[in-house]
Amino acid sequence: MAYFLLTIKVIQTRSKDTHVKLHERATVANKNSADLFISIHCNSLDIKKTPKNKAVAGTEVFIMGAHVSEENLAVAKRENSVILKETDYKKNYGGFDPNSPQSHIMLVLEQNAYLENSLKLADFTDRQLKDKAKRTNRGLKQAGFIVLKQATMPSMLVEIGFMTNEEEEKFMNTVEGQEILASALLRAIKDYKKEIER
Repeated sequence: MAYFLLTIKVIQTRSKDTHVKLHERATVANKNSADLFISIHCNSLDIKKTPKNKAVAGTEVFIMGAHVSEENLAVAKRENSVILKETDYKKNYGGFDPNSPQSHIMLVLEQNAYLENSLKLADFTDRQLKDKAKRTNRGLKQAGFIVLKQATMPSMLVEIGFMTNEEEEKFMNTVEGQEILASALLRAIKDYKKEIER
């Protein structure tokens, strides 16, 4: 039996519940010559339209890519719209308009260099969350998230569950739930590292 030892240095973009501008998150990874950029999120629905319920649940893993559906484009627009709260967003994001489909397509084209390895990492992550962590699976998708735009390495965005789903919110707020999710991410990174070192 072979044992696989993995040492990982994790660099967080924040350790407290504070907002970090989207363009600054990947900059942290770039400045530290990171091998991977993983953006971890808790998903939600517009509770004005959909009250907390059990109907919508599950994990999603995204990499930069073409918007293969209107739903993925809508998700990317919602995630990217946070930049509109920044006073200097036009300067920081090079004129990016989170409401423009053309802006999202340009993001995708800029990230093609890391697409293959991003896809490998995301696939391992999606499988671990589904098969080992036993989470409801909403699939692996491509979308133009600006948080992934400036990462000069393979990258992905992981939605670990819905805060607007009472059962998932409870799970994500427990130590056990957090350990299960973190272990799934760690196993996915191990699988990815083995694959690219072959």
